[in-house]
Order: sequence, then structure tokens, then C-alpha cells
Amino acid sequence: MPVEPLVCARTATRVSSVLNRDVKQFGKQHLFDGSEETCWNSDQGTSQWVTLDFPRPVKVSQLHIQFQGGFSSRLCTLEGCRTGEELVKISELYPQDSHAMQISFQVEETVLDKLRITFGSSTDFFGRIVVYHLGVLGERL
Repeated sequence: MPVEPLVCARTATRVSSVLNRDVKQFGKQHLFDGSEETCWNSDQGTSQWVTLDFPRPVKVSQLHIQFQGGFSSRLCTLEGCRTGEELVKISELYPQDSHAMQISFQVEETVLDKLRITFGSSTDFFGRIVVYHLGVLGERL
């Protein structure tokens, strides 16, 4: 089965925080809008995260992410589960502190309905994370 983008209009997205609560300028919708000029910008604090609730089961196989250099995460923890279950750790990723699109993350394929990406260690002194693009690829089941 070919790999395809899994985030769609019916995917429910939640984030840990938004800079100054300015959701219009820095909200979660900018993770997936395809624009190089918009981004999700977290507020300060440790352990920022993005949670995706897919409308149907998926098998995640790749993660594509583009941070703003200086506001990236040294460690990304991926957790997932089926509906009604507890999150379990799937993988740990170690992105570069770079503005380049990072597409080399291969994820152990797991069937899930919910995915949480936790940004555990920010390169920013205040713990802010800035993401211009987030792509979750795999197979819809």
C-alpha cells in the first residue's frame, strides 16, 4: 500500500499551548496549511506537544517536520493508541536544530487512532517550539 498523508479535515488536532494565546497568528491550523510563512508557535514551558485524533484507524510509518532553527526540539517522543486505550511509546526521534524539512524519520508501523508528539527538549532557552510543517504519513485502514 502506498504511503499517503494521514491528516485530513476530520482529524482533531490539539496542542499544548500557543504563543500569547494568539491562535489566529500562531495556531495549530498552521501545522498543515502548506504555507512557508505561517507556523505553530508554542508558548514557553517544558514538554510541548501536538495530539492528533484520526477519524479512522491508521498505520503511521513516517513523520515529516520543519522547525524554525533555534526553536526546535532535541527529542521528539511519539506515543499512540487505539480509541479508549492509554497512550504507549512508539518511538523517540532526535531532530536537528535546523529550518530544513526533516523527512528521514521512519516510525515503527503501529495501528492507532490517536498520535501524540511530545517535544521534550527545546533548543530555545524558554522552551518554545516553532513548527512550520508537520506531516504524518502512512496508511488509512
